Amino acid sequence: MGKKISKNLSIIDNELKIEGSISSSGKLIIKGQVNGTIDGDVVIIAEDGQVTSSATKVSSLTIGGNFQGEVTASRELIILSTGTCAGKVECKDLIVENGGILNAEVTCKTSSKVEPAKETGPLDAFKSRKEKQIEL
Repeated sequence: MGKKISKNLSIIDNELKIEGSISSSGKLIIKGQVNGTIDGDVVIIAEDGQVTSSATKVSSLTIGGNFQGEVTASRELIILSTGTCAGKVECKDLIVENGGILNAEVTCKTSSKVEPAKETGPLDAFKSRKEKQIEL
């Protein structure tokens, strides 16, 4: 028989309020209130969830509720249409759905493989488009 791979799933339900530090592996779904620090892998703040955190370090954070504080997401930060994020954000990929609110100081880190943009003048883009025009 093969080895069974299980991912941890933790839920902070609507009626639950936590003050302090949370450390989780796997997926953490927050439907209640958290006031403190979070260290985890995949964290999802549901539409009813509220988080106030001075230091959140995760690989992926999806916000459908309310997040206020500082977050470092090594992989991605997703703000859903029902989500609000305020504070300071550092992430690799940032996605904000239509209707989502981002009111934060944002730093997006990219991999070292990305080449810096060429320095161009304001009309260079126009010139290159004009050169690529095809006459019929």
